[in-house]
Amino acid sequence: MNSQVEPLAIRAASADDIEGMRTLLNEIIRVGGTTAITNELSPDEMREWFISGEKVVSCFVAVDSDGTVVGFQSLSTYGTLPAGWVDIATFASRSRHKSGVGSALFARTREAASRLGFSAINATIRVVNEGGLAYYSRMGFETYLVEDGDPQAQGRVFNRVHKRFDLPPSV
Repeated sequence: MNSQVEPLAIRAASADDIEGMRTLLNEIIRVGGTTAITNELSPDEMREWFISGEKVVSCFVAVDSDGTVVGFQSLSTYGTLPAGWVDIATFASRSRHKSGVGSALFARTREAASRLGFSAINATIRVVNEGGLAYYSRMGFETYLVEDGDPQAQGRVFNRVHKRFDLPPSV
């Protein structure tokens, strides 16, 4: 078995990435258990939520050598966060977990959030998503709230952990 990890390119997501991102995310949704998104997304929803919607701050994709999207990470201003905060969402191909995709994406995302003047990044993770909780902890996020239930989850209830990553002040 080849133990080498294929090199990745990390770049800003574009409309050309929507189908690759959608394929990746919809597989995660179908498998279930990690994301609070419960219905597969259409191309228009992907564009609105992750590429060019008014709440989207940034989105980066990780692509392998053949151009396949193997992960993506976005920042957005959905919800009600304190001033200067931004939300993060991270999705990686199930075949690429623990391969450095998340770390490579976060390096670019953290840089973008800092450059744009945000003071903190919020991650909201389902309690049952052990991999997501571990990932954000490895990236330096710290738990600040544990929440029971999500009344807006289309009748489903999810317990969630909120973690924050404080960014250094802009100079």
